[in-house]
Amino acid sequence: MEFTAFVLSQLPPAPARVLEIGCGPDGGIVPALVDAGHDAIGVDPRAPDGERFRATAFQELDEGRFDAVVGERVLHHVEPLGPSLDRLAELAPTLVLEEFAWEQMDEPTRDWYESQHRLLRAAGVEPNGPPDFARWEDEHDDLHRSDTLRRELAERYEDNHFEWRPYLYRWLAGPSTEPLEETLIRSGAIRPLGFRWAGVSRSSPQG
Repeated sequence: MEFTAFVLSQLPPAPARVLEIGCGPDGGIVPALVDAGHDAIGVDPRAPDGERFRATAFQELDEGRFDAVVGERVLHHVEPLGPSLDRLAELAPTLVLEEFAWEQMDEPTRDWYESQHRLLRAAGVEPNGPPDFARWEDEHDDLHRSDTLRRELAERYEDNHFEWRPYLYRWLAGPSTEPLEETLIRSGAIRPLGFRWAGVSRSSPQG
């Protein structure tokens, strides 16, 4: 299931007022949410121009309340994490996320990833991710671990959904990498480095 379909499965019925955090310069899934009948806007310091976008940090947004906030691979970067989650809980009762559990990388998973990276380059495909995960990890030691993020979420939200997901296919971008990664995860050969989560704020009337 694509992230957009997952988000739509977790949102209130349309039309709902939805905020996408970290929509990036391409606008994220805001257009798809609008096409599905939702009143959606995206926020990001690098957001594109347009009435549906706000070029600022979500912590600074002053647009009133929303029915839901969604974010794709955003919160593991965010500092300070606790106050930022408090702000999200103020903005909307429902939060829907896809995130990166980078610390789940173990030796078999790293060996598979790096071998796939080498094979794709040899075949003339340039992967998006780094060839050496250990070096990448050394350069990104400020990212939040998934257990930290889930603990902070649990203090503010009741879980509605959680599932481990493939992640490395995003970095490899090979034509069949995602189903291969899913198969290897199901067999226990490698570990999942992504997860999807949805919850309702404990402070909301719905929580």
